[in-house]
Amino acid sequence: MQPNLYDLTLEELEALMDTWGEPTYRARQVWTWLYQHLATDVHEMTSLPKSLREHLEQETQLDAPTRLAHQTSLDGTTRKDLLELTDGERIEVVLMHYIDRHTACISSQVGCSLACEFCATGQMGFERNLSSGEIVAQVLHVARVLEAEGEQLTNVVLMGMGEPLLNYDNVMSAIQRLHDPDGFNMGQRRFTISTAGIVPGIRRFTDEETQINLSVSLHAATNALRRQLMPINQRYSLDDVLLAVQDYIETTNRRVTFEWVLIQEVNDTVQQAEALAARVKGMLVHVNLIPMNPTTVYDARPSHQERIEAFTEVLDRHHISYTMRLRRGIDIQAGCGQLRQREER
Repeated sequence: MQPNLYDLTLEELEALMDTWGEPTYRARQVWTWLYQHLATDVHEMTSLPKSLREHLEQETQLDAPTRLAHQTSLDGTTRKDLLELTDGERIEVVLMHYIDRHTACISSQVGCSLACEFCATGQMGFERNLSSGEIVAQVLHVARVLEAEGEQLTNVVLMGMGEPLLNYDNVMSAIQRLHDPDGFNMGQRRFTISTAGIVPGIRRFTDEETQINLSVSLHAATNALRRQLMPINQRYSLDDVLLAVQDYIETTNRRVTFEWVLIQEVNDTVQQAEALAARVKGMLVHVNLIPMNPTTVYDARPSHQERIEAFTEVLDRHHISYTMRLRRGIDIQAGCGQLRQREER
């Protein structure tokens, strides 16, 4: 099978050039075309000899996903693209515009195996992991969209379809490639990995000593409720997740974000707020509150304002750091928990 150029590290690309009898600096030229010039065709790489471009065309693939459709929210702040991969599988990627940044929300898997109650992706089931190149290609796709608008991508969050820590090697390889100063050159602090609480993955991530941000989906402060909302809690209990997070903080001295989707009369009670405050008090964490986004797979509503105020009053009283996330792209099903394959085959 021909290698996908997006799947190759620079060292692997240099080795490939060596087997072809090409000088290794040719690999860096290809690298620059891929990650700085955002080329989607080897024949765009005009600094390469024609013979090498033809060799690349014959012996490798440049598998950029095909955009099947895109939608833009009514307020113009959010764009969602439906992308088709080379095997026909489909994923969604979201671009969010803010005053001071442009953030891509990308996928790590086709579907998701975790079946969180309130998440459309989780309810569609799991198909497969994305390769590192397919993860990279999503970021470069969004970068091209922004380049056409005279803008630059500033942040990447792995909060799209799938559980990143269940595709650990490919996710970390993709970020490492995108971080390369001679390539896409995005700082590690501009990446965020979001997990539903895969404890072995958190512990492995702790040992990486990176500057990549970690976000953990909590959504409940008692095991009984978290098991109801997130079946993964049966395997990795809330206690185990919090212990892994605490070890991560102590090892790295980096703050962790806890995600909390506020669901009317489910996890927005004062009792849950008190339990949350008791669980995280003294930890170097920040709570990101997210009014639940509607989906067709979960019959519940986002919390009413008065319940949100009662919940946050508890956090204020216990001096727990939190913010209320701005809801983006709800009208185009691009919000947290809303991503899934939209078009029927």
